[in-house]
Amino acid sequence: MKKLFIVLFSMSLMVFVLTSFAQDSKTVEEKVDSKEVVNVEVYYFHGTRRCETCKAVGNVSKGVVEDKYGDNENVSFIEIDFDQPGNEDLVEKFEVTSSSLYVYNQTDLINLTTYAFQYAKTNPDKLRNKLKSTINKNFK
Repeated sequence: MKKLFIVLFSMSLMVFVLTSFAQDSKTVEEKVDSKEVVNVEVYYFHGTRRCETCKAVGNVSKGVVEDKYGDNENVSFIEIDFDQPGNEDLVEKFEVTSSSLYVYNQTDLINLTTYAFQYAKTNPDKLRNKLKSTINKNFK
């Protein structure tokens, strides 16, 4: 009888623990789903001629948006060649003078240019993580 009680108690405890974990992860998902989301745009500005680091910044940034947020219509990657005619309005709006990486949430402009150029080639995962965290912070 004592062994049966111990087995039943152990099984009940396991069910309780597993149920608690499942509820916690579901709660997190529900919180993410219930957030009011604003449009977040990742702008990568560059000239027609680009160095390897410039190309890496563009590739890493575009990859993050496509891989992590590809199914999210509220996050977009916008690549702008500032040397091409027709892009003057955006170049002026963001006061772009050279290759740049920005995250824009329709209110705030977050400049990640220095960080991007520091890590795009030497530690792309560091740039990926910084870009993801910056995008995620812009969900209200």
